[in-house]
This record gives sequence, C-alpha cells and structure tokens, in this order.
Amino acid sequence: MSVVPAEAVGEARAAQTTAAAGPGIAELAPPARFLPSLAAVYKAQLSRARVARIPLLFVATFQSIGIMILMRGVVDRGGDEARAVVAGSAVLVVAFVALNLLAQYFGQLRAAGGLDHYATLPVPPASVVLGAAGAYASFTVPGTVVTAVCGCLMFDLPLTHLWVLAAVIPPAGAALAGLGAALGLLAPRPELATLLGQLGMSAALLLGVLPAERMPEVVQYARDLLPSTYGVEALARTFAARPDWGVVVLDLGVCAAVGVVSLALAAWAYRRAAVR
Repeated sequence: MSVVPAEAVGEARAAQTTAAAGPGIAELAPPARFLPSLAAVYKAQLSRARVARIPLLFVATFQSIGIMILMRGVVDRGGDEARAVVAGSAVLVVAFVALNLLAQYFGQLRAAGGLDHYATLPVPPASVVLGAAGAYASFTVPGTVVTAVCGCLMFDLPLTHLWVLAAVIPPAGAALAGLGAALGLLAPRPELATLLGQLGMSAALLLGVLPAERMPEVVQYARDLLPSTYGVEALARTFAARPDWGVVVLDLGVCAAVGVVSLALAAWAYRRAAVR
C-alpha cells in the first residue's frame, strides 16, 4: 500500500478548489476599505515627505518671508495691502509644497511606472490621491504658521485670530494639492509636470501675494479662478479690527468646494493614468 505525499494531497485539494470555482477563475482578496486605505497611504506619504521634503519646506518658508521683506519697502504697515501680503505669503507655502512638489511627485511616479504598483493594490484610487494630497498639505503647517507669525510682527498686524489658519490650511491645501496631483498625472512627461507645477506656484505668488487693488481688472478676474485665492481672502479678513466672520466663512466654504472639485479631478486623472 503506497503512501501519498502531503504535497500531492495539497495540490489535489487546490485543483479541486479551482475546478469548483470555474475554469480560469482565481480567488482574489476582498478590496480594502476606503478609510483604512486612506490612512495607510497618508502615513506612508507623510513619512516619506518628512525625510525628503524638510529642506524644501525651509526653502518655501524662507522664500515667503523674503517676499514679505521685499514688500515691506512698498507697503504700509497695518493696512489692507499689508493684510493681503501676509495672507498671500502664508498660503504661498501651501502652494509651494502642495501644488508644486505634488505635481513633480506624481509626474515622476507616472514616468517611473510607480502607478502600476498602486494599480495592483486592492485600494480605491481616491485613497491614493487623497492620502498623498493630505500628507503634502499637512506638511505645510509649520511653514505656514511661521510665515504668518513673522508677517504679523513685520507689518504690525494682530496675532489674535491666527487660529483661523487651522480652518484655512485644510481647504486651501486640498484645493492646491488636488490641482498639483492632476497636473502631474495628466502631464505626458515629468519635465512638463515640473513646469506646470512651477507655473502654478508662480500664479499663486503673483495673484495671491500682490494686493488685488493694484492689479489690472483682467488680472483680478484671473485671480478669482485660483483655488487658493479664497483662503487668502479669508485669512486677510481676520486681520481687521472687527472681522466680518460671515464673509470669512463664505470664503472658506468656496475654498472647500473648490477643493472637493480639485480632488475629484485628481482622482479621475489617476484612474486615467493608471489604465494606460
């Protein structure tokens, strides 16, 4: 009487399972849920950004502070123009990291085939985009706070309502990060993604930092199309002696709505790039 090896028994059982499931059909693991996938991608991207992006965060912060120093020579302290300069410089840190660097990251990820790795994982596409965008937006918090504090001290603006940054950074960061991710995913080459990210940051600099009253009317209309403009306006209004909180909430609501649309566009661009 012969003894059947255990390996043969296992192979026979596997064959029976495959036959029962049907020809050419393999059992796959169930897809991961959205929130756990989002948390995993967020933590991984935040850890990566912490190591690789800290020097660039210093550059973004020093750049914004340097712009305020230059504007100090042409803008009076405590006025509406000073409020616009400080608010725009603070949000510019978000634009540099969330828009510019994220566009470069997704452009390089697509060119190197990194999207294929994410496409093989059983995670929703939106969790990949939202996780990366959230990590880059969160990474801008220290530089934004430092820039706003330095600007208030430089232009004699009150520090009382700087807590509003906690409400400004998430929607502005989401809007700019979604736009940066979409630019990086839709660009056919990583060099073009880098160029588009730089142009987007330049638009945030010119249209967000400079006072709107000194711009031509046509440029003011273009300023309204920039997602971060509403975050800049909301922060600038809080520097007034008596802020109009209704208008501040309205600006933040518009910025949040634009952020939702921007992230939805980025998720669509991810699906489009992943299937190619």
